[in-house]
Amino acid sequence: MRFLDCTMRDGGNVVGNGFSGELTRMMLKGLTDNGFTEIEFGNPKGIGAYEVDNVIAPLTDEEYLNEAQPYLAKGFTIGMFLNAKRYRQKYVELAASKGLKFLRVGANAGEGLKISLEPIREVKKNGMLAYYSLMKAYVSTPKELAEEAKALEDAGLDCITIMDSAGTMVPEEVSEYTETLVKAIKIPVGFHCHNNLGMSAANAVAAWRAGAKVLDGGLLGMARSAGNLATEVGIAIMQRYGEFKDINLYGLLEFLDNELIPAMEKEGYHTAIKPLDLVLGMSGCHSSFVKKFKKVAQVEGVSLYRLIADVSAIDRGNPSDELMHKVAAELKK
Repeated sequence: MRFLDCTMRDGGNVVGNGFSGELTRMMLKGLTDNGFTEIEFGNPKGIGAYEVDNVIAPLTDEEYLNEAQPYLAKGFTIGMFLNAKRYRQKYVELAASKGLKFLRVGANAGEGLKISLEPIREVKKNGMLAYYSLMKAYVSTPKELAEEAKALEDAGLDCITIMDSAGTMVPEEVSEYTETLVKAIKIPVGFHCHNNLGMSAANAVAAWRAGAKVLDGGLLGMARSAGNLATEVGIAIMQRYGEFKDINLYGLLEFLDNELIPAMEKEGYHTAIKPLDLVLGMSGCHSSFVKKFKKVAQVEGVSLYRLIADVSAIDRGNPSDELMHKVAAELKK
């Protein structure tokens, strides 16, 4: 199972047309420090949008690519989006010259065979992985989408993603679409949730159960419209199912608390599910115990979130002060 973080691409819509260099550097470090290896970033409308459609971002495509150089050199799978309608050969060549690992070509469902085959082949020709986004997937039937996916796979794709671009799908639909594609093609199938119906987390679980191998998400849920599956929420849920154990969730939550949330609040963005509330949900700890946990964590000098999780694993019904101090002492070792 893989997680593709799209914060620095789709999430850039919450501040206009992309993040500043400072925020880009902050998130690249915060993600890679905590175990994320697959990241999509850059102009929210994709590489080339700056010139083709005058979608002016804080940085040009080349400047974004320069920010990624230290991480590409370390082997992280970092890529950009390429809307097939804005495809130009020179943009693919620019990405390849900068060592980008993948380009994710995207087109609305039903349009891919008309406009996406050439860019897919050009991406492969230039030595990069070719990912694909079936945007507005719900406008096709599952059978139609699978037939399109099969034809696109034959062009050389390495991964294909079902995109619920309007956040309109419910788990039963997600299961049907995902199962149909998984049976039709050999390459990994991914799912990209939007949260307009508040179903992004449920849809992510449905996609995973139906055979999806890649989930998309954005830190703090940042993305166009009602947002994506929040990366931290997706990781917390899937770790309960035994997936994504290589992700340091507690380190990620500290990064969100200490760096990203304060920075995004200055931009006018507020997250719906704060890290503390997420920890309460994943551990089954009632919020009425938080005051006691905070006091013990401060006295003992340990992580509040780890203390809540470890104590709740033993007793989440009525944890005692004695148990909290005992677990804190173990954490300090």
